[in-house]
Amino acid sequence: MTKKQKKMVIRLSVSAVCLAGGLISEGMHPLDWILFLTAYLAAGYDIPLKAFRNIRNGQVFDENFLMTVATFGAIGVGELEEAVAVMLFYQVGELFNDYAVNRSRKSITNLMDINPDYANVLRDGNEEQVEPDEVEIGEVIVIKPGEKVPLDGVVVKGSSSLDTKALTGESMPVEVTEGESIVSGSINLNGVLEVKVTKLFDDSTVAKILELVENASSRKAKAENFITRFARVYTPAVVALALALALIPPIAAGQPWSVWVYRACSFLVVSCPCALVISIPLSFFGGLGAASKNGILMKGSNYLEAMGKLDTVVFDKTGTLTTGRFQVTEVKAANIQGENGREALGRDELLELAAYGEYHSNHPIALSVREAFENQVADRTLDADRILFAEEIAGHGMHVRIRYSQSDKSIGLNETADTAKAEWTEEEAGKTAGGENFCKDIYIGNEKLMNRKGITAMENGETLGTVLYLADGKRFLGSIIISDTIRSDVSMALKGLRAEGVRSLVMLTGDKEAVGRAVGEKLGLDKVFGSLLPGDKVQKVEELLREKPSDRTLAFVGDGINDAPVLARADVGIAMGGIGSDAAVEAADVVIMNDQPSKIVDGIRIARKTVRIVGQNIVFAIGVKLLVLALVACGFASMWAAVFGDVGVSVLAILNAVRALNYTSES
Repeated sequence: MTKKQKKMVIRLSVSAVCLAGGLISEGMHPLDWILFLTAYLAAGYDIPLKAFRNIRNGQVFDENFLMTVATFGAIGVGELEEAVAVMLFYQVGELFNDYAVNRSRKSITNLMDINPDYANVLRDGNEEQVEPDEVEIGEVIVIKPGEKVPLDGVVVKGSSSLDTKALTGESMPVEVTEGESIVSGSINLNGVLEVKVTKLFDDSTVAKILELVENASSRKAKAENFITRFARVYTPAVVALALALALIPPIAAGQPWSVWVYRACSFLVVSCPCALVISIPLSFFGGLGAASKNGILMKGSNYLEAMGKLDTVVFDKTGTLTTGRFQVTEVKAANIQGENGREALGRDELLELAAYGEYHSNHPIALSVREAFENQVADRTLDADRILFAEEIAGHGMHVRIRYSQSDKSIGLNETADTAKAEWTEEEAGKTAGGENFCKDIYIGNEKLMNRKGITAMENGETLGTVLYLADGKRFLGSIIISDTIRSDVSMALKGLRAEGVRSLVMLTGDKEAVGRAVGEKLGLDKVFGSLLPGDKVQKVEELLREKPSDRTLAFVGDGINDAPVLARADVGIAMGGIGSDAAVEAADVVIMNDQPSKIVDGIRIARKTVRIVGQNIVFAIGVKLLVLALVACGFASMWAAVFGDVGVSVLAILNAVRALNYTSES
């Protein structure tokens, strides 16, 4: 409980005691009046002051004004105890509301408590504790067990487990070792890490996330804007009705002034729009907090609301539906006859040649070839000394010259040294002296490389993936097919989207049409469009926007780097893997902080739960208030019912709103 809340509890306790004393001593003038006035001032002396201050600032029709007029009116007609009761219960309701709002905010503050307090930086061999924004790119920081990672960087020494729950919503620790990147905001659990800083603090992941969360409340949903506009019209209207209720019956029909002024005051009490004004923003705030807790960052309540109306979800392929990591999926050795009539190359030999061919390349495809050789050919290792020459042929592939011995069967092309010696240097020829050693020129790359060497690349049928062709100086040796792999939880994500009522699932890709169709058929997507440039993707999304129902929304899911134009064009742009991706955080409306498409389903469920709660609060609050207003106006309800119509409804609406914060992916 805050200091302010403790003070209010003391004030309300004094007020309650004085009110009870006044009721006991009622009729004992002036003691009962003194007790009632003390109770009134203890509970609500600040309300008339706020009302006067707001009127002076041009803000007339708020709850402070309504409470002041209502209670002063009750005092004026001699119902002092009811004026005290109204002010006391109103303040009790405000205290409860304040506590609920603070609890909700505290839950989110604790969740997003990822802002680092300091960084341990190594300077001149000494460790200094400085503010994170004082550390420069390239400096080395030390992160000890239990400390927050203050800046983004690369581990240069040590290994440890990191708690990334505040960033990704995942409870399982992430293992990191030397050479791996880590992001700020996570917590080091065990080992000591030395990390080379790659980003300034202002550009770090933690700074961007905190900025995103802080700014989220500025983008309001339609329901929030509706309540703001509603209150501007509603409050002056009910004041006018209350005034009419107090004046017309006594003037037009000669009714008692005290009766109708009392009813008008009760009318003002129940008319306060507190339940709507407080509970609706709190519901959206809770929904944003629940999303953040599950590793889904939304840039505003408007995007949360839009997520709840999804009709069409459009996916990029690479990095979204697929991992963006290439793997060797097929090795096809050509039927080449060696000197003794047997097949000269088998699958393992071809993969070994390819690994030598890609040995000096850092391209992802080259890395996947070497990884496949290391994982699939257990009895052999690569020897860099065998590579006598290597060159990259831009846009085509690689040319390498490999040395092997007659007795070494690890490369199965046992031929004479005349095969390529016309291209050897004098030094290379010397290495083959005596007939003991031989060299072979290997070409690995695309079909253009084969055409350049005048070699016919033989392929059977349409290939789904990237094809690497291998040849020596004169013959086609075979091919290796590299394919992207589908993310493990994509099928579950698509099934969840269908279950949530998403009508159309579409994939856009820059890959060739056949590759896109194969992935689309495997996943059961409704539409697939391939061979698209970024501008083509925007055009396709615009076509899909025209096709969807006007009251529903379209989301585009991409990696946030290459898809910025189409992310901006969609109703909701969703970036995958935003952890450490500046472009994702900048371009998208919603950022999934890990690489799990299934989080989109959680985002939809959180959004729909939040919107349901908002709808319930609007219907409940307006419905109860209209009913009590009618009863009060007709004389069937007293000011005590008016207190319930205001305070009681507000408390119940707040309790309902807090439910938006409570969501787990299992629910």
